[in-house]
Amino acid sequence: MTFFGKILAAVLACAPLAAGAATLGGVDYATQYDYREFYTAADGKSFRVVMQGNPFPGVPADDVARRLLSQMQANKPQPRLTFTYDKPATEQRPDYKVVFVFDPAGDLGADAACKGGDRHKAATAGRVYVFAIYCRNDMALSQVTGWTAAAGPDDPLVGQLFKDVFATLFNSSPGLRPHLGGSFR
Repeated sequence: MTFFGKILAAVLACAPLAAGAATLGGVDYATQYDYREFYTAADGKSFRVVMQGNPFPGVPADDVARRLLSQMQANKPQPRLTFTYDKPATEQRPDYKVVFVFDPAGDLGADAACKGGDRHKAATAGRVYVFAIYCRNDMALSQVTGWTAAAGPDDPLVGQLFKDVFATLFNSSPGLRPHLGGSFR
């Protein structure tokens, strides 16, 4: 087998794996983003999720929300947190939350989503596309888009999508820490 034949065989052998993997894009971090702030706000506490849209149009929205919350919890980021859809009884300041907009409208920005903007398109069967935003009050601290093929809310590919989205949205890289006094701390 020629060198190029070996390369082609290797690429084709990996193709089935890549077809089911989650794809991420549109990653952005505000200059105010600090993983340590997220960790402090979430560790040992409830962390609010706002879900907009229904990625599985054939399944009732309440059922999808319940099953996706289970997927989120199973693939959560490092802090010992509990995801919840419940809004606090009293207004929180700062108000931390993660917003998931499934099949967002093309003109929906992260700050608008943090302020409650809810613009999305009809879902495409068999494909989950999400715009995820980590918010403090009405300001987006980080954002990412992700998509995968999935048959339903319990599909393991949805869990992998959440795992990848959380790893990006709540990135602990020291390179993302705000500069304090000219040095990283």
